[in-house]
Amino acid sequence: MVRIKRSYRIQILCKCGDNSGKSTSPTTESRERPMHLATTLPIPEQTGIPGDRATLFVSLELSRSTWVATSLAPGSKKMSKHTLVGGNGRELLELLARLKTRAEQRIAAPVKVMTIHEVGLDGFWIHRLLDANGVDSHVVDPASVAVPRRHRHAKTDAIDGETLLRTLMAWQRGEPRVCAMTVPPSPSEEDCRRISRERAALLRERIRHTNRIRGLLFGQGIANYNPLNKNRRERLKELRTGDGRSVPVRLEAEILREIDRLELVLRQISEVEAERDEMLRPAEASSPAALLMRLKGIGAEFATVLYLEGLFRRFENRRQLAAYAGLAPSPWKSGSIDHEQGISKAGNPRLRTTMIELAWMWVRYQPDSALSCWFRQRVGSERGRTRRISIVALARTLLIALSRYVTHGEIPAAAVMKAV
Repeated sequence: MVRIKRSYRIQILCKCGDNSGKSTSPTTESRERPMHLATTLPIPEQTGIPGDRATLFVSLELSRSTWVATSLAPGSKKMSKHTLVGGNGRELLELLARLKTRAEQRIAAPVKVMTIHEVGLDGFWIHRLLDANGVDSHVVDPASVAVPRRHRHAKTDAIDGETLLRTLMAWQRGEPRVCAMTVPPSPSEEDCRRISRERAALLRERIRHTNRIRGLLFGQGIANYNPLNKNRRERLKELRTGDGRSVPVRLEAEILREIDRLELVLRQISEVEAERDEMLRPAEASSPAALLMRLKGIGAEFATVLYLEGLFRRFENRRQLAAYAGLAPSPWKSGSIDHEQGISKAGNPRLRTTMIELAWMWVRYQPDSALSCWFRQRVGSERGRTRRISIVALARTLLIALSRYVTHGEIPAAAVMKAV
């Protein structure tokens, strides 16, 4: 078959349309209509969204310096863009009020305002501000929004605003898997998380101070000094370098100042842990944190992190729970390719880290449970990568089992409870 260039083929079709007396082939019969008709087809006015003619869609692209609001008024086909000063919530509310008034005057009917913005550095205060002023606000996971996959593609606040606006409209239409909307925590739930998160930050700071002291002493040939001992100051004066000298004066003064900072961190850790225990003490025996602490191998810190970082909210299925913790698998399957890339690591990093640690603790303190027996059967005597992959699978299954235990009171199979 001879291939004809597109431009030449269009000319042939147009000529055939003029000569109505000549016969045409079946393949060209449907193309004999004038070419200009294809561009004059009527475009439907409605977008298919229930009640879309009374909804004002607004997307917010947030940054430290400026906010870009992209809006689409009901009955309009043109997106409008507005630039605001970053962090000015009052100016944002005034803009939404003006857009709403203008839209209501245009269609002579009440208008509902619906907004969307990405979760990020600003947290959830913007969502709470909009929600308190009657705006239907939504917060989306930015990693779930579809973007062009070209290696080099244009990216501006205006383009991102239009993408968010189209995503919101598709989500409102009910299209599946358009994006992942987050569930903002309440102010009290968000405030309770500060205890465990501050403790984690203080622990990292403690590690930095101890490593700094040990590194300074190791350069003098001293390796048997523990900065966490209570007699750390007296022990420092007794140290001798590798060549038999006492610790140099300026080095000793620097280490003493480092010990002062270390002791401050240790005192703050004790205060935070006391506040955490005080928060858990008045809890009822049926509270989620108290239920988790009844299981052997789960203490106050694990119970606090598990509940406040993940189990405080409800999930529709176990896949959502595993994805929220970043423990969901990420396969790569296309045609004959079947490759497992590991866990997604796209969820809450604190919950994921805690579950990995708890999985190791579960194997140790719950050796007769069904999950521990499954782990030993799967791993056997192997070490290394196979064991690490299996412990991640155990952490995912254990998280689902603990969620059922907190929600429905279903104790994990063969798990041992603490003695009362």
